[in-house]
Amino acid sequence: MRGLGTTEAQVISLAKNTRLSPMAASISSIFVYPIKSCRGISLLQAPITATGFRWDRQCVVVNGKGRRACTQRVEPKLALVLVELPSEASIEDWEPTESSFMVLKAPGMNVLKVSLSKPHETLADGVSVWEWSGSALDEGDEASQWFSDFLGKPYRLVRFNTASETRPMDPKYAPGHKVLFSDMSPYMLLSQGSLDALNELLNNPNPINRFRPNILVDGCEPFAEDLWTEIKINNFTFQGVRLCTRCKIPTINQETGIASPEIGETLKSFRSDTILRPTQKRKGKVYFGLNIVWNDSLPVLDQGKGKVIEVGNLVYVLRKVSSANEAVG
Repeated sequence: MRGLGTTEAQVISLAKNTRLSPMAASISSIFVYPIKSCRGISLLQAPITATGFRWDRQCVVVNGKGRRACTQRVEPKLALVLVELPSEASIEDWEPTESSFMVLKAPGMNVLKVSLSKPHETLADGVSVWEWSGSALDEGDEASQWFSDFLGKPYRLVRFNTASETRPMDPKYAPGHKVLFSDMSPYMLLSQGSLDALNELLNNPNPINRFRPNILVDGCEPFAEDLWTEIKINNFTFQGVRLCTRCKIPTINQETGIASPEIGETLKSFRSDTILRPTQKRKGKVYFGLNIVWNDSLPVLDQGKGKVIEVGNLVYVLRKVSSANEAVG
């Protein structure tokens, strides 16, 4: 990594100020979701950016009329769309060539190849994701027909227009930070301990893909991540900005696209804001996981590595609150 001008005195000062805690966990899995609400890809490493892992939620399916984002909440069949990227895509600074494609597969459908290098000249105006609206880069008629045929309604595939658009996070939680097509934050972290604790309460234990994290960690107590307000991974500092609120998607079986209520009802029974945050304002929310941002403004202690996070990296807690009741929800 290029030097950031951090002096030895600054490094010592940073170490003293953060009072580094013992190792809390290690990364067991890394996931990216190139198309919002389609299948994720498990990686051994991933380049980090201010808006999330590279390739994460860069594309979204939108309806043919209002250009509103379509997710599994509306079309559960999106869970069946398998997405593949070139193996080189997880290498920092890799750039696609003319033979680089994002490959899509789904039951009953021919394979679709979406170019990763072809210039995008067609703009889709008025694309909206939650509160945000802007232009996006249309991936063309072939991709549109593929999704329309699979879902049975007119849809188009678009890519975030990073050249001219920005999508800020809610300033109440992370002023100055931005996302692409993610829901709440550039990164979502969850622990294996939390998943195991939930599965112990379920009749049918469920895999991690129901919850679509970017970073899965192991080695910590269940729900320890609720309390983390600042962590260090591979000498990069991340801020825990809010507990992750859960929607309908975890109820959807990612292998079949069929929803069942058990997960939602179980989570509500012990992970609702009424239970976790009894002295805070009730919002009717259910929490599972932690939304985090990369604090890229902080000095990087080890200047010899690139901006990459790997499976096996240790997670250190720099700051935390004492209970979920004190966390931001």
